[in-house]
Amino acid sequence: MKMTNLQLELIKENLRQLTSKDCFYKEKFKDIDISSIQSQKEFETLPFTWKGDLREAYPLGLQAVPDEEIVRIHSSSGTTGTPVIIPYTKKDVDDWAKMFARCYEVAGITTLDRIQITPGYGLWTAGIGFQAGAEYLGAMTIPMGPGNTDKQLQMMQDMGATVLCATSSYALLLAEEIAKRGIGNKIHLKKGVIGSERWGEKMRRRIADELGVQLYDIYGLTEVYGPGIAMSCDYECGMHYWDDYLYFEIVDSKTGKNVPDGEIGELVITTLRKQGAPLVRYRTHDLTRFLPGECKCGSHFPRIDTLIGRTDDMVKVKGVNIFPSQIEEMLKIVPEASSEYQFMLDHLNGKDVCTLFVEINPGVDKKQAESAVKKEFKTKIGITVKVMPVSIGDLPRSEKKSTRIFDNRY
Repeated sequence: MKMTNLQLELIKENLRQLTSKDCFYKEKFKDIDISSIQSQKEFETLPFTWKGDLREAYPLGLQAVPDEEIVRIHSSSGTTGTPVIIPYTKKDVDDWAKMFARCYEVAGITTLDRIQITPGYGLWTAGIGFQAGAEYLGAMTIPMGPGNTDKQLQMMQDMGATVLCATSSYALLLAEEIAKRGIGNKIHLKKGVIGSERWGEKMRRRIADELGVQLYDIYGLTEVYGPGIAMSCDYECGMHYWDDYLYFEIVDSKTGKNVPDGEIGELVITTLRKQGAPLVRYRTHDLTRFLPGECKCGSHFPRIDTLIGRTDDMVKVKGVNIFPSQIEEMLKIVPEASSEYQFMLDHLNGKDVCTLFVEINPGVDKKQAESAVKKEFKTKIGITVKVMPVSIGDLPRSEKKSTRIFDNRY
């Protein structure tokens, strides 16, 4: 994707600022003549920033402005290793709310909507981001937070919520509960804004059909504001991202070189206006591609494809690289299978053993489903797995991100 003149000027000013004060990037770029960066090509020679860099900067090594300018901190939702702490200025908070409000607008959400927010609050960026964007837009906000499904459904009915914000796992749980309780005629939802984890087409269709809503993908990560930096539109053809606040690159995850437009690679993000903790060439580990051309919705903002997975989601089995997206694509074409699965990897008696637990549709013979899934897995992915069919609802649902691949070999 070609860098715009505005992006280049913002990047040059950002680099000048970051190397003129004592902060993380002054040290990182100490051996680089930043004044020589005058083009996209020269910018793409700068070293990447990694999550490891951010962890080493704990607690506030990323902070690029004086303490009195910091109004909030957030932390990544990861459960392992040193947390990543991201400080925000008032302008950062305001800019994030503006971007998030754009996301809602792209989905056709207006001040007349009532937005029920189920992602978590606290150090995690999700709940507060959804709320700030809704308030900036001017819509009624119902800040439920996660869990307590009985109360969620009661408030959804009583408040007449028209928009649900959730992870795909929790949206599915709510959809199943609504169907189970037979209260679909009391639910007024029209749209669902879904974020925090990738999800397959089969799961998308189940949620949309059971809730009777149109679904939209929202993207973001704590290191780069939080959710709200990209959003799908009515045409469901990728996600528009805000290139006046962010510069996106797609690189080959092994070589680090930029790939041609339309080719899948790892998303790398540079913030253009962030003050509290700017990032330069941050490797997200998220796999996607640029979608060239104009979108039918008329938005001039460029697009990336819906995420296909993460570089660190991949597991290697018997010489074959396997991503969650491949399993989801395989299940999509097996009519006996539903959307939910868990893929277990174990090492027994000197061999890797793969077990796929998969929920099957009602009324389907389990032996028939087992055979169909096993055959399709071998055909599409290239290895033989033990298939364990289970009933819908048997696999755990989560109000947060769901884990679907478990590697127990090490």
